[in-house]
Amino acid sequence: MLINDCKISQTSFFQEREEVLKTWSTGKDVNIDEAIEYHKNLPEGKIFSKVMKRADDNSQTLIQPRAGVALLGEHIQLLQYLQQEADLLPTTIDAYTRQNQYIEAEKGIEKSKAAGRSLLNGFPAVNYGVLPCRNVIESVSKPVQVRHGTPDARLLAEITLASGFTSFEGGGISYNIPYAKKVPLEKSINDWNYVYRLAGFYSENGAIINIEPFGPLTGTLVPPFISNTIAIIEGLLALKQGVKSITLGYGQLGNLIQDVAAIISLKELANEIFKENGLFDYELTTVFHQWMGGFPDDESRAFAVISWGAATAALSKATKVIVKTPHEAMGIPTKEANLQGLKATKQMVNMLSDQVMYQSDLLIHEIGMIKKEVRYLLNRVTEIGDGNLKDGVIRAFEAGILDVPFAPSIYNKGKLIPVRDNDGAVRILDPGFVPMEPEVLSYHKEKIEQRARIEKRTPNYQMLVDDIYAISKGRLVGRPRK
Repeated sequence: MLINDCKISQTSFFQEREEVLKTWSTGKDVNIDEAIEYHKNLPEGKIFSKVMKRADDNSQTLIQPRAGVALLGEHIQLLQYLQQEADLLPTTIDAYTRQNQYIEAEKGIEKSKAAGRSLLNGFPAVNYGVLPCRNVIESVSKPVQVRHGTPDARLLAEITLASGFTSFEGGGISYNIPYAKKVPLEKSINDWNYVYRLAGFYSENGAIINIEPFGPLTGTLVPPFISNTIAIIEGLLALKQGVKSITLGYGQLGNLIQDVAAIISLKELANEIFKENGLFDYELTTVFHQWMGGFPDDESRAFAVISWGAATAALSKATKVIVKTPHEAMGIPTKEANLQGLKATKQMVNMLSDQVMYQSDLLIHEIGMIKKEVRYLLNRVTEIGDGNLKDGVIRAFEAGILDVPFAPSIYNKGKLIPVRDNDGAVRILDPGFVPMEPEVLSYHKEKIEQRARIEKRTPNYQMLVDDIYAISKGRLVGRPRK
């Protein structure tokens, strides 16, 4: 597949910047030249891309939590508390900021101050502005990434990158289709191309910004070939805008062979496709997200889920793992629970750091299958876009060629139905309008039929419902009740 998407011109980019920075009062404090110099003077240990590349070169898996609260001082204290175990730090952004509702975020800050505790589910970086956000960077010793869920993250990127954050998560598909209901893809892709171009501008001027598309999507039984295809598309869009450090991600499904194959195939195929498109000046790393679905409410059982994700990340040699907490079933975790998840993950990752996954025939087959599925789907996307990737994505979602299970977006067909096979790997019960080669679809059907025979029921939607709740009830495969 060859794509012809063009880099945004510098003239167009700076014209758009003028309008973006007027969106909220803190935009006036952004000085991109000063910010680039600030980045250049950061110690290597606080630069995300450098820490990730070093880990990748050494086949090391780093660990990173999610964390963010409304009040600046509390947020700094939270990160300082977590960095005793974390290799990389987050700043998770609040829901109002994700929807560009800065007035509501400002009210949330004031209410939090009055209450003496955070009343927002994250850190409102845009409202604080450059210098207060820079206090976050200067108060910790590890690299800090912005994690959010924002379809239009242009001002958020401007504020946080100028503040010294060296990694920014998201993409025009992955932070729209799973997160928003009515945001057109054309708008979110254009807005995210701006973010990529901004990161590219920093990178081209000596301040490398790491970009990480959100791999898990809805986090609910998303087949590897769907999530890997979208990850590679967003990687291509980012690299076309000058990004030089890209981290592609994947959300745990639970079957060890399939999950390891997904990470291996993602990295190998992305490198192949990037180079086929003439893209060579980049560093590619991977991120494995621990289970994103329902968790057991019992802490001991939750630790088992966390540890299984940690083991899978280590055996796949993912560059980093995003860590869950034993309070996932209860809501926003305490800082103590967050630290417990980090400790459990670090113990498991360290124990497996010198072990490798045996290259069995089953693993090799699964890697090959995922690669074949992704290439076939990517080719359909570029064909429908006449070689333009952005157009291809928009038309592919309109036609159901790209389809993310359980996404809220009205621009997503939602016709693809996944279920687990008898070994817990996610297969396709009904592809909807997603194109799959006949022999590949037959393989999926056969694996599902094997499970159906053992369970003495016909393959149907109830299988999917059972699978969604299975892990929270102590199993991987949603077996029928006896």
